[in-house]
Amino acid sequence: MALTGRTALVAALGTLLVGFVLPSWSGLLAVQLPLLLAILYDLWRAAPVRTLQFTRSGDTSVRLDDAAEVHLTVTNPSGRPLRAALRDAWPPSSWQPDADTASSRHVVTVPSGERRRVTTRLRPSRRGDRRAERVTVRSHGPLGLAARQGSHAVPWSLRVLPPFTSRKHLPARLARLREMDGRTSLLTRGEGTEFDSLRDYVTGDDSRSIDWRATARRDSLAVRTWRPERDRHILVVLDTGRTAAGRVGDVPRLDAAMDAALLLATLATRAGDRLDLLAFDRRVRASVQRRTAGDVLPALVDAMAPLEAELVESDTRGMASAVLQRASQRSLVVLLTALDASPVEEGLLPVLPLLTRRHSVLVASVADPRINEMATARGSAEAVYEAAAAARTLTERRNTADRLRRHGVTVVDALPDALAPALADTYLALKAAGRL
Repeated sequence: MALTGRTALVAALGTLLVGFVLPSWSGLLAVQLPLLLAILYDLWRAAPVRTLQFTRSGDTSVRLDDAAEVHLTVTNPSGRPLRAALRDAWPPSSWQPDADTASSRHVVTVPSGERRRVTTRLRPSRRGDRRAERVTVRSHGPLGLAARQGSHAVPWSLRVLPPFTSRKHLPARLARLREMDGRTSLLTRGEGTEFDSLRDYVTGDDSRSIDWRATARRDSLAVRTWRPERDRHILVVLDTGRTAAGRVGDVPRLDAAMDAALLLATLATRAGDRLDLLAFDRRVRASVQRRTAGDVLPALVDAMAPLEAELVESDTRGMASAVLQRASQRSLVVLLTALDASPVEEGLLPVLPLLTRRHSVLVASVADPRINEMATARGSAEAVYEAAAAARTLTERRNTADRLRRHGVTVVDALPDALAPALADTYLALKAAGRL
């Protein structure tokens, strides 16, 4: 049971009446007894809450920062009309930090034996699964003095997917891919290209591409066209250990790595290559394998959505073992991790020979823009100390990257906004050189 503000107002007015007009027990009884009877009547006439029936429908997934709608249908099987205030409870992260959560509160009137639908609009601020568990209903009587209140378990789950903000870089990379693939007037040739077809020679073509045997059988010079090798295997490994939990700019390192992985996956599938995903710290957190080109991107975003960084040191030896199990043939292993000196020297470097012996290895890391800002700071003693600390950090990162390169590893170290296009450019360069 719940009493409304109207009840409090009537009780206050009755108290004044008793105090100034009927200051006696009989006066108090004369004023408050009708109010008590009115409250009991209101409770009796209010539609019961326990018998209400609820069903949900609407969106089950949404990209981060986009809006979603979840519908709640209320059915009133009782013989009394329902006049209710309804709260559809969701976690606070189901809205932006400065957003009004009033969309989860509704006022609904449902005649006897009928149903009504209300809509809760969500705009999540974090990745992952957002779950609604309970709906709280306050059913008011006709006088508006009292209400019946109760809750119903009406589960629903909304999966918030990575935003894939780097897709704006995709058209430029696809244009470069078309140039490499020989589908524009600019044709390229590299160690990893394979013969595609013959065409007539035009001014500017490389004379080394002239096919003299084919030219002898026709009236004009014939030139071989080349295309990059296809059907190569790429394994993207997300390190979900403690280093992935650090924030760079406005996002965690893990989110920036996911965005780069999505751009790489989209580009690789367009290039005719096969891409798998492995998320690992001390155990496998997510895995996507053997998906068709059309299913890769949906499978990746669905697998990445609930991932969170674990505050544990990653088991790089276990990670290498998991990679070797999933990549039986020569592959490009893209490891998205941090370039911190200690984890790389103590964890990654000892297991690198296991990977580089059979695969091409690429390590991509997110750099912290705050370090670059600190490195240029001057003007006070504190700023100079910060600049010295930042310079030391940058030097350590460069030294760590150089050590990886000496082991035959390709290294991409870029700021959060630049990591995805830098990784895509490196993939295209390796593909053109036949190093996948």
